[in-house]
Amino acid sequence: YNDCISSIFLRISGCSIFLVSCRSKFHSIFSKMYVLSKYQTGVFEYRRNCLQKLICKSENRLNEEEKPMIGIIGAMEDEVETLKADMEIEEVITKASMTFCKGRLEGQEVVIVRSGIGKVNAGICAQILVDCFHVDRLINTGIAGSLDARIDIGDIVISTDALHHDMDATEFGDPRGQVPRMDVLSFPADMELVQKAVQANETANPDIHTFTGRVASGDQFVASAGVKQQIVENFHPLCVEMEGAGIAQAAYLNKISYVIIRAISDKADNSAVMDYPAFEKKAISHSVRLVKELMKLL
Repeated sequence: YNDCISSIFLRISGCSIFLVSCRSKFHSIFSKMYVLSKYQTGVFEYRRNCLQKLICKSENRLNEEEKPMIGIIGAMEDEVETLKADMEIEEVITKASMTFCKGRLEGQEVVIVRSGIGKVNAGICAQILVDCFHVDRLINTGIAGSLDARIDIGDIVISTDALHHDMDATEFGDPRGQVPRMDVLSFPADMELVQKAVQANETANPDIHTFTGRVASGDQFVASAGVKQQIVENFHPLCVEMEGAGIAQAAYLNKISYVIIRAISDKADNSAVMDYPAFEKKAISHSVRLVKELMKLL
């Protein structure tokens, strides 16, 4: 009997010890699982916070990238010096003997530059603006000769398209004015920019007329009634100048927007030599006011 009781007691004691031991082990395991769970939760929260910060940075970067950069090109210093005086210049860079002023004008991110005279200078300038400053809009401001009797000195012409009036590869079967192996005769302007430029001029220069139409460009100062008539008969443009088509072609090839803004300084005929210096400053002041007003609409 005593032996039997002792045996039962030992078994019960052994079972109790086993249960206590098991409970201790389970407690240890659950404690470790709890700590591990807290650790994993902490890691998860940390990773989630990092991901949220990364998303925010990406969104900010996208917003910055979506903000347009505008290139403003003038052929002569007189055409751009007033605009540069009114802008907040942040950086000045010289490339290809051209000085590019980057900053803000009327709240817009802009790069203002004098290209120099002629289509080659203008095309080089436009390509630098695309490659180095990543502009997605080009605005060419300046003066021109009128080719339409309705358009007086001081009036504004805004391009719907532009072409090279001095390009002639007709011997190879291309139409006069078309660059060989290009798929277009003229380079269309951005109609949204055109419409906003018209609106801007009505506000900035309410006392003058605004015309929209084709701009013809060539590497010559047209001051002959005969040359003027030939350009009109061949291409039916509203005005003639020396840079716009180079910029328009660069914009077309790079698939970005452009518009040409021209204030009329002369009639592109035998009187041009006298009219040009007399009315140049007046015409420039009109185009400058227009460009500044246009910045508010973009």
